[in-house]
Amino acid sequence: MLGLSSYKYQSKYTIIMREDKQLLIITHLSQLVTLVTGFGSLLIPLVLWITQKERVYEMDENGKVILNFQISLIIYAILCVPLILLFGLGLLGFLVIGIIGIVFPILNAIKVSNGQTPHYPLSFNFIS
Repeated sequence: MLGLSSYKYQSKYTIIMREDKQLLIITHLSQLVTLVTGFGSLLIPLVLWITQKERVYEMDENGKVILNFQISLIIYAILCVPLILLFGLGLLGFLVIGIIGIVFPILNAIKVSNGQTPHYPLSFNFIS
């Protein structure tokens, strides 16, 4: 039995996933790239999710949560545009969306680093 690996009972089609909390944290914090570049809060997590969801443990769940949150924020921002004409409520909406878009990625990155499940409020479930 010399030379046998510890995975000798797994078939050649079994996908072995690695645990990478740092990549999960980076995926959550990558939403904040919008503060620097003005865009990319949806694009970077999407690319990380598509390329790593089958390789990194819990990336699929975290990626879906992040993408649902970002799509929801985009929808809320679109809804705020006509509300600007209604007593300026849209401006207040943009302010709230901005605060939520900064605070919750940071909080959920901390949750992921502690091994907890992330949760984003006011998210629609587009990707399940």
